Amino acid sequence: MMITVCKSKIHRATVTEANLHYAGSLTVDMDLMDAAKMIPYQQVSVVNVNNGARLETYLIEGKRGSGTICLNGAAARLGHEGDLIIIIAYGIVDEKEVPTNFSPIVVHVDEKNKIKNI
Repeated sequence: MMITVCKSKIHRATVTEANLHYAGSLTVDMDLMDAAKMIPYQQVSVVNVNNGARLETYLIEGKRGSGTICLNGAAARLGHEGDLIIIIAYGIVDEKEVPTNFSPIVVHVDEKNKIKNI
């Protein structure tokens, strides 16, 4: 049987911008995407720690080292600058092939969205 698992997440990132008039997506500093093994245009879930909102969108590349986390388009209605969010990427795997010690990549960041640890 195929199952969906959390493959990686960026934990408690701080929203740096919300751009209602952009054509959708979530802009993320490419350093953070690389650390979490995420790629541009990948579908992700976003959970807003401040207000409980959850949404699905896709990633677009932000400038390396910038710390950018920008909610774009309609997603901008679900968060504000300064909100903490969790960005979750999933994978679909055969449950028989998942190692018993499997755990997702978790990228922890500081208040400036710089990597603290993985």
